[in-house]
Amino acid sequence: MRKEAEERRNEILDAADELFGQKGFDGTSTNDILDKVGIARGTLYYHFKSKEDIMDALIDRYSARLLGNAQAIAVDKSIPVVERIIKAVRSMNLSSGSSQEIMVHIHKPQNALMHQKIQKVIINGVTPILAEIIREGIDQGLFSTKYPYECMEMIVTYANTVFDDEVIELTNEERALKIQAFIFNVERLLGAESGSMINVMEMFGGKNGVKND
Repeated sequence: MRKEAEERRNEILDAADELFGQKGFDGTSTNDILDKVGIARGTLYYHFKSKEDIMDALIDRYSARLLGNAQAIAVDKSIPVVERIIKAVRSMNLSSGSSQEIMVHIHKPQNALMHQKIQKVIINGVTPILAEIIREGIDQGLFSTKYPYECMEMIVTYANTVFDDEVIELTNEERALKIQAFIFNVERLLGAESGSMINVMEMFGGKNGVKND
């Protein structure tokens, strides 16, 4: 029974995930989800109280998946340390399909608490993953800091706030300048050689840190 309930719950989430990507959150009704899964309204409400509850569950599922992707990259020692940091961060990008709709949804003013939840997941989940890579870099002589976790916590928190387009609006020029300053200060926080982390700009979408629209 428990397995069947879990399977049904995942079927609902899969259907909602697909519909949100096709029609948007606001454009998808609970009837659309019911028709897609082929279940009665009572069955839907047994698992989820509302459409918003379904979105919240999707965010949890995405968060777990993204952190899992980052962790898998972080432990792959065949990838050089700095490249691994870049790959781990980029693996958590939510930029297309239903995942893009999720980001649009959580950035709405009425969903501020949901946005905070995502930020908390990123800061609390990503920081220890990246800190472990930094510790490996310290062992290799690439970095020199007594505070790998705390450094990454500051870096992740800053990046998650300043480079969130919905929190701070930046022109391409402002964004490029802030990214250059960000990398300059990251190198100093971690005790890295000047210029050694220039490839981190790849995380922001372009050679100069300017997104390609």
